[in-house]
Amino acid sequence: MAKNGKTGDGHRNGAVKDRSQTFNPKTEKWVKRDSDTGQFIDQKSDQKPFKGVTKEK
Repeated sequence: MAKNGKTGDGHRNGAVKDRSQTFNPKTEKWVKRDSDTGQFIDQKSDQKPFKGVTKEK
């Protein structure tokens, strides 16, 4: 059976809450958004998506 591990081991169990990410085709980068307000929060400097953040469709 799988285990979640212990607290303080340096990684997240599950997705980040109240956040989502979408791909911006103009800049070709991933952008993080606040799910409640819809405001853009952060943009990745590389081409990889954010870890642990739900992707929008």
